[in-house]
Amino acid sequence: MKKLVKFALAVILALCSQALAASAELSNENQAKLIKHIDSYSSRMSEVALKIWSTPELGYQESKTSALLQDELKKAGFKVEAGVAGIPTAFVARAGTSDGPVIAILAEIDALPGMSQAATPERKPIPDQIAGHACGHHLFGSGSVAAAIAIKSWLAESGTKGQIRLYGTPAEEGGGGKVYMARAGLFKDVDVTLYWHPGDANNASQDRNLANTSAKFRFHGVASHAAVAPDRGRSALDAVEAMNFMVNYMREHVPQDARIHYVITNGGAAPNIVPEFAESYYYVRHPDPRVVAEVFERVKKAAEGAALGTGTTVDYELINGVYSILPNDVLGRVMDSSLRRVGPPTWTTEEIAFAEKLQKTLPGKNLPPLSSAKEIRKYQFNAQKYSSTDSGDVSWVTPLATLNTATWVPGTSAHTWQATAAGGMTIGLKGMVVAAKTLALAVAQLYTSPDLIAAAKAEFDKSRGPGFVYKPLIGDRPPPLDYRNASSGADPG
Repeated sequence: MKKLVKFALAVILALCSQALAASAELSNENQAKLIKHIDSYSSRMSEVALKIWSTPELGYQESKTSALLQDELKKAGFKVEAGVAGIPTAFVARAGTSDGPVIAILAEIDALPGMSQAATPERKPIPDQIAGHACGHHLFGSGSVAAAIAIKSWLAESGTKGQIRLYGTPAEEGGGGKVYMARAGLFKDVDVTLYWHPGDANNASQDRNLANTSAKFRFHGVASHAAVAPDRGRSALDAVEAMNFMVNYMREHVPQDARIHYVITNGGAAPNIVPEFAESYYYVRHPDPRVVAEVFERVKKAAEGAALGTGTTVDYELINGVYSILPNDVLGRVMDSSLRRVGPPTWTTEEIAFAEKLQKTLPGKNLPPLSSAKEIRKYQFNAQKYSSTDSGDVSWVTPLATLNTATWVPGTSAHTWQATAAGGMTIGLKGMVVAAKTLALAVAQLYTSPDLIAAAKAEFDKSRGPGFVYKPLIGDRPPPLDYRNASSGADPG
């Protein structure tokens, strides 16, 4: 009976969300104005995106990218506050009136290590380039800025009261930039927040994902000649490998939805030296942050056991901790209706040929057809996904919604050279324009529909539960501005 009641309530809530979204449609005139604003800026938007793509910067090192996006916003009349939350590359740009709703758009900007790739359908790393935009954040940041600029112009032209904000959010890829921005209270007066993300399909479904904690484990041993006097040494690398061995056996005995991954970030200097320092970098994920904390404690015990067994010592640095996404159905349906008004990207014959060639390099069978990039997926709510993002923390301090657009060839996974390749040519750029238009329409619809914002907030409060207080999983540590630096064994503090 309880399940039946819950199902009935879910159906009623979905119907109410649909009715609200339908009753608050943005006028055709306003839609046309916003689309025109995006179209007039699309050439510059593409220039900015490709400039960022060609000079990829890792987390907390995005100085050129951040400066470029800030300059675009300043030229459009935004007031920009840089270096927020103790992060040199983070910023908040504001425009509009001091009264009315405050709506935020997020803009991610960092690249990934080792994902260098030319804009070609075959593997071709770019010489001397250590990173690449394999998650499409060059498109993400540029498209979000374009939407914010369009909204600023529309607010002024229409006389609509409200403030639009663009949050430049560094180091999403493991550095947790948004967590520190949320902890600093930068979203405390925001009514709703929207964002998008590059993908291989057009989809405004609102899903749950995984909470995540990451840390670097640093083992300290005793150096010695590995052949002449190995008995005098104590290998820090042995400790890393022993820890990894124990954690890998632990996988069978953790909850099914848990995910644990690691890399060895420092394994010693040379084979003929017993390593006196070694380091591993771990992620622990699960939908429930409480389970993440429990599993992480067991990982820490494995590290302690490895140190004890190898005669070494260990310490660890907590790098990141993010909440899982708290989805919002009201905002999700606004985003979905806006995406359907804009429509999916359309590819040329040359783009289709590029996609056909690139798709042949993708692993697996039963890949989605290329025609799926011309479709919009059916809206769904609250499905479980297995990625993590620091946007999760934002979703627990302000109502949040997202969407994906087809910036990659169907079947492409994020964090691959294929994603970097498509993001560096017109397939990626066209998907970005669709996202910018969708964000602009959704934001404008919210400004003109106070009932939608109120309903989104009511859903948000109910989903968080009574008495919820946001407590960041990273505690009070400062932003790990050097987390992408190679570890030498020196004291990171």
